[in-house]
Amino acid sequence: MWTATLALNGLIGSGVPQDWSTHMIGHEITALYGLDHAQTLAIVLPSMLKIMQKDKTEKLLQYSDRIWNIPKNLSDGERISLAIEKTQDFFEAMGIKTRFSDYGLGQEVIEKIIAGLKAHKMIKLGERGKVTPEIAGKVLELSL
Repeated sequence: MWTATLALNGLIGSGVPQDWSTHMIGHEITALYGLDHAQTLAIVLPSMLKIMQKDKTEKLLQYSDRIWNIPKNLSDGERISLAIEKTQDFFEAMGIKTRFSDYGLGQEVIEKIIAGLKAHKMIKLGERGKVTPEIAGKVLELSL
């Protein structure tokens, strides 16, 4: 309970740039299609990291090192790609599918999710406000 409290009250993120775009997109997916939060994060996160990797290079390299112990003798691009791949593989190993198609959903979801983001005024997501509806559309397309 203590860990959940710290995770949800924002205390541990004070003063640190935070990106909740995957979660916000995930909430739209849950509202529209009834997938649980873990499923929506597993669908959206790998694609979000791929699309936003230039903006998140430093954090992704840190992630590749601290979480996946990816060797530093690889190029930055290789380390980032491998970290994203390992993340997706982890979700799959936990029994959580990582594509819309795994849940019987296709291209039709994109327009509805984007409309939901716009209706809820979620048009500048991410730690720098760079995840626009257009970027979210690219993420969703990659998640099919």
